[in-house]
Amino acid sequence: MSYLEHFKLDEQPFRLTPDPGFVYWSKQHARAKAYMESTIWLADGFVVITGEIGSGKTTLLQSFLTELDDDVVYAVVSQTQLNAKEFIQAVLTEFGFKPFEKDKVELLDMLNMFLIEQYSNGKKVVLIVDEAQNLSRKVLEEIRMLSGIETHKEKVLRIILAGQPELKETLELPELKQLLQRVRLRFHIGPLDRTEMREYIEHRLSIAGHAPNDLFDDSCFEVIHRYSGGIPRLINTLCDTALLCAFADEKETISDQEIMAAVKELDWKEHENNTGVFHKVNRPVFTPGSPEDVTQIEVRSDGESLNTLSFAPGRVIIGRSPDNEVFINSKFVSRHHAQLVSDERGAFVEDLNSTNGVFVGEQQIKKYRLKDGDVISLGVHELVYRDLRDYRDDDTVVNDDEASAIAE
Repeated sequence: MSYLEHFKLDEQPFRLTPDPGFVYWSKQHARAKAYMESTIWLADGFVVITGEIGSGKTTLLQSFLTELDDDVVYAVVSQTQLNAKEFIQAVLTEFGFKPFEKDKVELLDMLNMFLIEQYSNGKKVVLIVDEAQNLSRKVLEEIRMLSGIETHKEKVLRIILAGQPELKETLELPELKQLLQRVRLRFHIGPLDRTEMREYIEHRLSIAGHAPNDLFDDSCFEVIHRYSGGIPRLINTLCDTALLCAFADEKETISDQEIMAAVKELDWKEHENNTGVFHKVNRPVFTPGSPEDVTQIEVRSDGESLNTLSFAPGRVIIGRSPDNEVFINSKFVSRHHAQLVSDERGAFVEDLNSTNGVFVGEQQIKKYRLKDGDVISLGVHELVYRDLRDYRDDDTVVNDDEASAIAE
């Protein structure tokens, strides 16, 4: 018997991929969608939608797009780590052009003529930028200029920016004051409260084919909210894992015991929305018993060692969002500030379009191949990099007592 048959489901209810068919219209999501729809009937519509990671922004955008009338022409740009020229090329590509091997003046003229032509044909043009928190200030200024394109009667380009909370912070910078003045409506999507979260779970189960609200016991919902913080993506992850745990144990309903089994499986702690602090479970420092680890990061602040983490080869994300492998709770650190990638040659660090930048020594870097002992600065925090393979080659290892002293 399959997972779906066991729980009498037609499809998976808690998939992580955005699906407009499963969208749950909380008051917040309904209001955010109404704001986006206002761009259609407001000629000078410029809307900014922000939300936490996993709050459902992309699903919301997809639902919005599926309901647009035939008189609306739209472009969606979701690759936002671009310079100003590349951004305009991306917009034109979405509108069906091949805007390559042209200078910026030609690109702007091409876009301007397209917008005027669409207006003359009775079409409304909408530009949607997803993951807009990654846009540089120069690109944001370019967007401000594009929003000003007009006929003798009205503006001809409607704009929706969607992104993580850093976007809100960026738009409030003094140098972007003119752009902020163009914004008609702003809305931030927060986490679901306990009542909405229960409705969200039962809604998805109903869409997936399980109509009676009896699969999850009442005891589940408080625990789910405590560990997910009301973030839809985390709710999906936790509920799906709980279903798998119950299926493996041949149980037909989910109780708080299955939820806690899933929490243990995922190695989660209570979400920061409920505790104020999200305690990441730290990996042990390098010891002779962990030969798979190749990279060690010591986190420091004001000269004090806060933590030491070690990692196997691969990618490690550093930032103030709790879902990062290296979690730094600081207002000077972006939610996803940088990544550290370990490979056969060592490791490199790369800035993920953070607000305050990444420094190695005194030098601000975009991407940098690290050497053992390099100090990476993120705001007031320092990360000391160690290549553990060098220590193995030198037969220098950290014993258990020393490891405990470092971790403390």
